[in-house]
Amino acid sequence: MFGGLALVLLTAFYLPFSLLAPVSAARVTRTDVAAPTSAAASLAWPAYGASAIGAVGYDGVLGSAGSTDPLPMASISKVITALVVLEAKPLGVGESGPTITTTQADVDLYRHYLALNGALATVRVGLQLSELQLLQLALVKSANNYVGTLVNWAFGSQDAFLPVARKWLTDHRLTGTTIVEPTGIDPKNVSTATDLVRLGELAIANPLVAQLVSTTKIDIPGVGEFENSNALLGVDGVTGLKTGTLDTAGANLLFSAAKTYGDSTVTVIGVVLGGKDHPTIDRDIQALLDGVYAGFHEVQLTTAGTRYGTATTPWGQTSDIVAATTASVLVWSDTPISVRESISPISTGVAGADVGDLDITVGDRDYTVDLALRSALVDPGPGWRLTHPFGR
Repeated sequence: MFGGLALVLLTAFYLPFSLLAPVSAARVTRTDVAAPTSAAASLAWPAYGASAIGAVGYDGVLGSAGSTDPLPMASISKVITALVVLEAKPLGVGESGPTITTTQADVDLYRHYLALNGALATVRVGLQLSELQLLQLALVKSANNYVGTLVNWAFGSQDAFLPVARKWLTDHRLTGTTIVEPTGIDPKNVSTATDLVRLGELAIANPLVAQLVSTTKIDIPGVGEFENSNALLGVDGVTGLKTGTLDTAGANLLFSAAKTYGDSTVTVIGVVLGGKDHPTIDRDIQALLDGVYAGFHEVQLTTAGTRYGTATTPWGQTSDIVAATTASVLVWSDTPISVRESISPISTGVAGADVGDLDITVGDRDYTVDLALRSALVDPGPGWRLTHPFGR
């Protein structure tokens, strides 16, 4: 009687328990894999003034040298003026905007800046110029008198322009920048090298400004034909931005440049302030860019099939845990890279089954690569289950 009862209990409880209960998770042995490392970039910083380098999509600056104090930015001020005007009087690529007719006030502006030895372009009463043409004269020719015309048209006067410009600087966190007039002819228009990198990023983020600062030549009817004052345009990947020159403060260049690495293009923003003259800073910027371009490099984060661990089941099957895909990233200099595995509990699974993540941090950017089984882990079957009821 008791033997029969035991058999019933075995059939009712033990067999379902043994055959249907989940099996225990595999034991995972992790493989130590070192994170990739890179050598630090070597940059040829100018030995004068102040310099800084940044890149679009990279926080802050990549490097800087020289003075950290605000220095005269000269005609780089005109980039600020253009951006402030465009907030008040928006204009898109392909648009000309309203027409402005020059008056005696614009002729007086010419005489004013002539007395200050400023950069000029011809003006007379009755010229009809579009907003776009005024911006071209401001950013390509760098004509101080037409910057004055642009500001007076947009705001009514320089005095009305200044509080708007200062609020714009505050709103864009350019706290090291001071502007007292719109052209940069006053040496009290000052900025730090790091602020100017930020300004350059704001400038090329505006499609029209980006187009204007990359324009090599303009022809304005009634005014003249002019080449861009930036002699580096088109050299060593340089795509813009703005020169600045003062007899009392030297030569400046806020510049943008583009370099392609595989499927990625890096847009570099940089500035050099306080050079002896433009040929000097142009030469030094080319040397600086050589080091910046070499400082970016593709780093292989992982390759499909790289082993990050091994899963061993209680019934003796094993499978490597591997990266499911190949991943690489463009890295600046010796940006630190860390790698962390996150593997889920594994019992059974087909080859290629997702079993976790490889979390990779590159500086302040995070990437994830799936981890997978290299080979299948299959159910052990009834024989093993019946003979290992508690050894799972």
